[in-house]
Amino acid sequence: MANIQVQKKVTPAPIHREWDPFKMMREMVRWDPFAEMLPTLQTAEAYSFSPAFDVTETKDGYVFKADVPGIAQKDIEVTLTGNRLTVAGKREREEEQKTETSYVYERAFGSFTRSFTIPEGADAEHVKADLNNGVLTLQLAKLPEAKSRKIELTGSKA
Repeated sequence: MANIQVQKKVTPAPIHREWDPFKMMREMVRWDPFAEMLPTLQTAEAYSFSPAFDVTETKDGYVFKADVPGIAQKDIEVTLTGNRLTVAGKREREEEQKTETSYVYERAFGSFTRSFTIPEGADAEHVKADLNNGVLTLQLAKLPEAKSRKIELTGSKA
């Protein structure tokens, strides 16, 4: 009798879950009937325009490039304060024609601001900015003392 094990069966407390028929449908068929309406259901800030930048370092300086199609030169502002480079701009939404029916409007619009910390050794006095064919290019030269140079070794030859 000493080898008899007693097991107690514990029943978990019932979990109160709210019944959601749409969630059940999505889980069953893995299809979301409202996915096509998602951009119109969410806020406009989630789909606002913010260009992506490529930042590269060359032997002579730093190059910042961004695709900003449809933005006029007057709508872009580039400022340099201390070691902070800021690019701000806006792209306006086109006026809708009352005679046309829009089914999908995916092109983003709105204002954007991007800031970058430029590294030590960048020449903040000589920044070149160019907007050509929808591509914004900013070039910062390196100061002469910041450029790398080869240093000759001295000592006995072995």
